[in-house]
Amino acid sequence: MRNSIKAILASAALGLAAVGAFVAASDHDDGEADTKARALNLTDLYVFREIDQNPRAKADDLIFVMNTNPRSLARQQYYFSTNARYEFRLTRVLGKDDPATGQTDAFFRLEFGAPDKSGQQSITLTASRAGVTRTVKATADGKPILTTPLTAKPIINQVPLDRGAISVFAGLREDPFFFDVEQFFRVRAGLAGLGPSVGFRSPGHDFTAGYNVNSIVVRAPMEWLTAGSIAKTFDVWTTISIPDPAKPGEWRQVERLARPAVNEGLLLTNDYLNTLNAVGPDFEAAVLAGDKAAGEAAAPIVGEISTVLKLLGNSPERISALLGAFLPDVMRIDTTGPSGYANDLNKRGSPVRGRMLKDDVIDITLQVLSNGAVKGDNVSYDGPNAGGTKHKPLLGEFPYLADPN
Repeated sequence: MRNSIKAILASAALGLAAVGAFVAASDHDDGEADTKARALNLTDLYVFREIDQNPRAKADDLIFVMNTNPRSLARQQYYFSTNARYEFRLTRVLGKDDPATGQTDAFFRLEFGAPDKSGQQSITLTASRAGVTRTVKATADGKPILTTPLTAKPIINQVPLDRGAISVFAGLREDPFFFDVEQFFRVRAGLAGLGPSVGFRSPGHDFTAGYNVNSIVVRAPMEWLTAGSIAKTFDVWTTISIPDPAKPGEWRQVERLARPAVNEGLLLTNDYLNTLNAVGPDFEAAVLAGDKAAGEAAAPIVGEISTVLKLLGNSPERISALLGAFLPDVMRIDTTGPSGYANDLNKRGSPVRGRMLKDDVIDITLQVLSNGAVKGDNVSYDGPNAGGTKHKPLLGEFPYLADPN
């Protein structure tokens, strides 16, 4: 059993960085910096066909969820940064087996105004696809696009675009992620010879229990996303950018996130995490393609991860195979089949059906990488987890995430 866990965690280490591993959700605190407050910290990305969450929904709509501001305390109002751009970016892909390029074919950008007396923030939405970019500040009925205050019912903003409107929600929600991260760190320390040898406890402790996150949820019609192409598959990632003090008028990316996995522990140097947060998946594509400059920039990061992987007993051959499956770091969704992180793999061994809100991405990762030898961390969305904790029921309609604590 110890050898099985050892192999899993060595492989799962690849979920902790974008070059030599996948920069992934849930990064509830990766790459902390003085200039990056929690409102600028991504936690998770979810992408799924709405009909798979709600059988009454339209068949051709996709849901995009970006969660930020980790460990937001219950009954406390938190706000989106007024000095940032929050973006969903995507690439149109012809087939699920095609290599990821990390190129941006379309994006949704949200910028937030200062909160008013009721705790609401105005939203400026910029949507771009097929070379056409449009910025909108009002809903279809002419009202401002607004966030939802802590104690209010979800405000669903219907925003007009060409080829159909999109729906936008922004506000506090219960954090849907679940993981016994403390025990993972103990297991990792034991495997590295830095502590006693332990396994996962049962039941596991859910480290997000009782916390909220600031969520952005967008519902978009496939017709808008495809932009007249035949694409049914998309690569998706999220970013947060702030004004660059060294380059007036320009923006500097400080966060990036796509695949779900553990990414908080095994890339040890904080500067490396910040470096990876500042680049896009196109950088990883360049590294894999043999670009000399990109390879040289990535070398120290790859070296650190390789050292950790060696300590955990991973072979060079296995590292190479997993890198081929999970780089560049994008969340791929093939919309021709049901959404779900475990529902399908492409020929590279990469998940290609997005991610649903209740997907147990930790257990899925452990099971896949161990060929089923380890079942997971013994934490689930519905619980009961250690202490009797569980998450609130999801809403039956958009924006689907549970009400905040």
